[in-house]
Amino acid sequence: MVHALAEFRVLIAPGLHNSGPDHWQSRWQRLFPAFERVEQDDWDVPDLARWSARVDQLRQQGSDTRPTLIVAHSFGSLATVHSLARDPSNVAGVLLVAPADPEKFDVVDQLPLEPLARPSVMVGSTNDPWMAAPRAACWAERWQSRFVNGGPLGHINAESGLGDWPEGLEMLYFLAEQAHNTQSRTH
Repeated sequence: MVHALAEFRVLIAPGLHNSGPDHWQSRWQRLFPAFERVEQDDWDVPDLARWSARVDQLRQQGSDTRPTLIVAHSFGSLATVHSLARDPSNVAGVLLVAPADPEKFDVVDQLPLEPLARPSVMVGSTNDPWMAAPRAACWAERWQSRFVNGGPLGHINAESGLGDWPEGLEMLYFLAEQAHNTQSRTH
């Protein structure tokens, strides 16, 4: 399955307060050292325009010409969607995990209400304090993301006790295959 990711550049877009060492995003970076992390100037201030600009910046820098998969969590999911809506170039797909509720951050009017321009998978949780699963499913439907109800996983973070979260990796592999098939049809 690892070879499915080889044709992609993978960016990790954490949420508020970054993802600590026990968070699955950090664990994935240790498993896959080539994964790159979007760094924010201030992890404690959720500013959609600034965070999205950092996603844009990392997407555009470097000499890696492979198409990009973005693995986003919480507010990082909102920043990723905002970035993708402005410019989908070189993004092959996005995995949106436990996205924060845009209403809680008063950014609904800054996010697209139509389908995303790239394949996407959204994972929600039945007991996520940052966005209830039914609301997450509504956003997934708007964006035409494949919605996966992960069950009672809280905010799908370090406190969820997921370790390396192999189910999430399976979703990333699925997304990579979907993106590969989409690209094959367009080339």
